Amino acid sequence: MTTNFSIQRSQLESEKKRLIQELEDLKASSTPREERREGSPFGKREEEATEALELEKRLALEARLKGQLAEVERALRKFEEGTYGKCDICGKPIDPARLEALPHATLCMTCKGKLAKEGKGRAS
Repeated sequence: MTTNFSIQRSQLESEKKRLIQELEDLKASSTPREERREGSPFGKREEEATEALELEKRLALEARLKGQLAEVERALRKFEEGTYGKCDICGKPIDPARLEALPHATLCMTCKGKLAKEGKGRAS
């Protein structure tokens, strides 16, 4: 059974471009600001706290974007390897409806469910 995944590949390539652009925009907007607020009763401490919070939010967003980009790139590599649409764990075909909804999926629902159950058991 050979399935044509051209739509998913196109979606993945578009998503890759979008994520790269978002990361570039994020880095460009992260230049330190030299503006200071006048008249604050807390002065420099308030500014430092605000800057630290903004940095933390930016780093979390950057990490999330990098993680998403890695998932998309992994799926595109699977196209090159000829393994796109096959589960990384069991090797069985991933349901086309799952790939349509989540083009970067690398696990079938059965294996994904097993991993989720194992993860919950370890956290307890």
